[in-house]
Amino acid sequence: MKVTTIWTGGRAFTAKGDSGYEINMDATEAYGGLGKGATPTEMLLSSLAGCIGIDVTMILRPHLDKVSKIDIETDGIRKEEAPKGFTDIVVTFTVDGEIDSKKIWRAIRLGEEKYCSVSDSLSANISYRLVLNGEEVDGDLTK
Repeated sequence: MKVTTIWTGGRAFTAKGDSGYEINMDATEAYGGLGKGATPTEMLLSSLAGCIGIDVTMILRPHLDKVSKIDIETDGIRKEEAPKGFTDIVVTFTVDGEIDSKKIWRAIRLGEEKYCSVSDSLSANISYRLVLNGEEVDGDLTK
């Protein structure tokens, strides 16, 4: 896999990978950017959510007809000093539907332990939460 990232001026870059889609990134104004794209750290959290989300939906494929919503929120805690990498990330799945929470937790576990290459690439502590039909369901995973 290869991604080419091109500087487009100021603090902005455009990345394009094998898929052909372009991703615009920029620093916030506090760091000299114009805020005309997602920040690289936002992209990292988005990549984690997208990766584990794809894995979970693949694993739950036989049950997706019973699911009306899957939202994923990633909340990252960063170091105070540079480099301000993430030390901890909490991934919260908010799911609505007539599906057993054990099936969702199994899918999250498999994604985390076996399939999600993004989480496997990170050194941050990653934990998971599940909110099913408005109620938090125990079964926390910690990497």
